[in-house]
Amino acid sequence: MPEYFIGLMSGTSLDGVDGVIADFALGSPTLVLASASLPFEASFKDELLALNTPGENELHRAALAANQLVETYAQVIERLLTSAAASGIRRQDIVAIGAHGQTVRHRPQEFGVGYTLQLNNPALLAERTGIDVVADFRTADVAAGGQGAPLVPAFHAAIWGDSNRARAVLNIGGISNITLLHADGAVQGFDCGPGNALMDFWCQRHTGQPYDDAGAWAASGQVNAALLAQLLSSPYFARLPPKSTGRDLFNPAWLEQQLGDFGALPAADVQASLTALTAQACAQDLRLYLPLATELMVCGGGALNTELMRQIGLALPGVQVSSTQAHGLPPLQVEATAFAWLAQAFTHNKPGNVVAVTGAKDSRVLGALYKAPMQKGP
Repeated sequence: MPEYFIGLMSGTSLDGVDGVIADFALGSPTLVLASASLPFEASFKDELLALNTPGENELHRAALAANQLVETYAQVIERLLTSAAASGIRRQDIVAIGAHGQTVRHRPQEFGVGYTLQLNNPALLAERTGIDVVADFRTADVAAGGQGAPLVPAFHAAIWGDSNRARAVLNIGGISNITLLHADGAVQGFDCGPGNALMDFWCQRHTGQPYDDAGAWAASGQVNAALLAQLLSSPYFARLPPKSTGRDLFNPAWLEQQLGDFGALPAADVQASLTALTAQACAQDLRLYLPLATELMVCGGGALNTELMRQIGLALPGVQVSSTQAHGLPPLQVEATAFAWLAQAFTHNKPGNVVAVTGAKDSRVLGALYKAPMQKGP
């Protein structure tokens, strides 16, 4: 029997919302039946970015931003349902929506147990859509002493684990995270460091464009070895996993501090060096923690950055580096599908975390349920 779930993801790149309808029929591979995306307006992106750091009246502003995010979620869901209607899928056929929310603070294992904060209003989303919503995926893991991130490795293992070979999945959003799938079935994963966040910031500042399309601007510059070494000297890169990070650390203020002695560099050279930073940080983690890997599957917006993919390939001789497109899921659908999968795991009372990944003291069912007030028509 089919089992339809919607997954929604708005990540640290702050570029918009990706959504999918996925079928997790028992005994069948994941099947994405519909996908849709909506970009954030520039003013909303700026507000989300501002909410990553303390500011005036931030509780009120965060609540309003959560409501606005949910309105975007609801629009994406309507597009998904319209697309899926041709296949006979109706609103009432959707078991639940997995809605991750927008991370604005992530400080696990600090100040005691620490915390992670995702802007969301799942009750409003259930009201708008007439569909049950599963949200708040990270906090149960944090409460159990874990990092609360990354949460996608369990999904990666379910669909791409291979007992015949060691392989890895690299998600490059605003932050990069890697899943290590050992041939013996063991699963590891952690945040490597910055993904697109610093590159996007630098590109916006110096070209007015929200991102470096295909990495063309970075390719026009030269990697500065001294700057790259300075960037890689950040203590985060030497920390042992489990570990996770976000804009709390890798943000414009951090970059400005690192650039203190490199103010005379051409802007394109800085962009090239930031691209190399993402590539080298990810590559060194794969070499260190899964040296027998023969394959690296890349998803997220970074998979569309030709120059970044080229640099990752150069840093990993002997490893086949390719987009997840070649493995059944387009790179911009992977995380949304993962949160649909996590919603399904919650519905079946199954753990969604991997203890070896997050460092939690035990497995936990992740999420909280917000019931729809009533079923609406198609």
